[in-house]
Amino acid sequence: MKKGYIGVGVLIVVIVIGLIYFSQRETGLVVDEGLVVTNEYMDVTSFEAKELIMSNPDLIIIDVSPNYDMGHLPGAINYYVGDGSLDEAIPTLDSMGTYLVYCHFDSASRAGAQKLVDAGFESVYRLTDHFSGWVDAGYSVEY
Repeated sequence: MKKGYIGVGVLIVVIVIGLIYFSQRETGLVVDEGLVVTNEYMDVTSFEAKELIMSNPDLIIIDVSPNYDMGHLPGAINYYVGDGSLDEAIPTLDSMGTYLVYCHFDSASRAGAQKLVDAGFESVYRLTDHFSGWVDAGYSVEY
C-alpha cells in the first residue's frame, strides 16, 4: 500500500512542477538561476498608465494608431504601426528606455508593443483599455 501512495505523491509533484513551468513559459516568464525575466510587454489600465506617467518622467509614450490627430495622450509621439513608421523608428529609439504603447484598437497596440519587445526593448507597457479608456477615465488629451 505504501508504494502506491508514494507513487501517487511523486506523480502529483511532477504534475505541479510541470504546470508551474509551462504556465511560466506561456506568460513569457523564464526562470534562470533564481531570476525571473520576462520577454513580453506588460498590460496596464488607464489608471495604471497614469501612475506610470506621473512616476516616470522619462517615459516615452507611443501612439501606434493612424488617429493621432484626432486626439492623443499628452506628450505622445506617433509611430503608426500600419504604415511601417514604428519599424523605421525602432532603430533610433533607446532600447533601455521605458515605453507605453497605445492605440485606438487592440490589434495595433498589441502589434506595436510586441515589435518593441521583439527588438530587445525590456520595459514596454501597453494600454489595455486604449485611447477611449483614457478619455472615459477623464484624463487629459492633446490635439
